[in-house]
Amino acid sequence: MSSTFSYPLEGTVAAHAGVDERAAFLTRTYTHLVGAVLAFTGLEVLLVNSSLADPIVRFAFGGSLNWLLVLGAFMVVGAIAEKWARGATSIGAQYAGLSLYVVAEAFLFLPLLYVAAKYSTPDVIPSAAVVTLVVFTGLTAVVFVTRKDFSFLRGILGVGALCAIGLIVAGAIFGFNLGVFFSIAMVGLAAGYVLYYTSQVLLHYRTTQHVAAALALFAAIALLFWYILRIFMSRRN
Repeated sequence: MSSTFSYPLEGTVAAHAGVDERAAFLTRTYTHLVGAVLAFTGLEVLLVNSSLADPIVRFAFGGSLNWLLVLGAFMVVGAIAEKWARGATSIGAQYAGLSLYVVAEAFLFLPLLYVAAKYSTPDVIPSAAVVTLVVFTGLTAVVFVTRKDFSFLRGILGVGALCAIGLIVAGAIFGFNLGVFFSIAMVGLAAGYVLYYTSQVLLHYRTTQHVAAALALFAAIALLFWYILRIFMSRRN
């Protein structure tokens, strides 16, 4: 997930906008976020039950290098999508970026959700989704109530993300399981991203950047959901 911002010239920084302009920006941002989550859910249902699921899952789990290729492809596509959504002056390009990111997340999640749906208990995915929603809502409330600027987390999150990537790559290459404690640590990292991006939305994004803001929040929710789901799956299994 990117921690940099390339603002177009148009629009007012949210913290300096008028009450009506700020309210409209936040409404647009969270409406687009809900739309992205619903689109992701619909895509995932279609993919898990499609003929594509089995070959994609077999490839992803066919070897450590295969999974690294999947992660690498997602990171490249995700960076492109974020750049379109964040820096483009064309609203069409911004929506293309958000759409591309949602599709990329859906394919990334497919192996995990396929295994959860087929080989775990039926309550695992709904339980993880509810916990993710509760945690995200609680963290969002903290930022909105306190109006604290969590920009200071940027460096910490960057270092944490690099360490996590290093461990994931090492685990894939050397074949060791990172375990539930790694997932718990990653939930903490994802929570930090939620705080960081929510404060960026509230204080630093421009009021024309609702699509980019929705993408940033969606990325944080996706990371949070991934590792909460892994924790639930490890407990059920």
